[in-house]
Amino acid sequence: MYRSLIRMHDRCDHCALKYERAPGYFLGSIYINYAITAMTMSFSYILFHIVLGYENREVLPPVIAFCLLFPILFVRYARSFWIGLDCYFDPEGFSRDDAADDHSAQYTNPPVPPA
Repeated sequence: MYRSLIRMHDRCDHCALKYERAPGYFLGSIYINYAITAMTMSFSYILFHIVLGYENREVLPPVIAFCLLFPILFVRYARSFWIGLDCYFDPEGFSRDDAADDHSAQYTNPPVPPA
């Protein structure tokens, strides 16, 4: 699915699924990424500060570092999860033929070798 850390291919190499179905398609994955980051950060803060009794000055630097780094590393998984949710809740949307797309012809009509 990915060319680099956060850059995606346009289509699946196996089934030709177009990943970005519309502008802003992956906005939902940002919410997933934010929610998981916020929950993990909150749990960590509560665990270390309230339960284990560490001071704020000891807890906040690693928690803030986590908040800055984790979303960058988790973006791939959030997008993949978003595609999975979309496929699960809207399976017809993934089975529709996107013949209007110029690039779909290379996947749906493979070239026939000469006889």
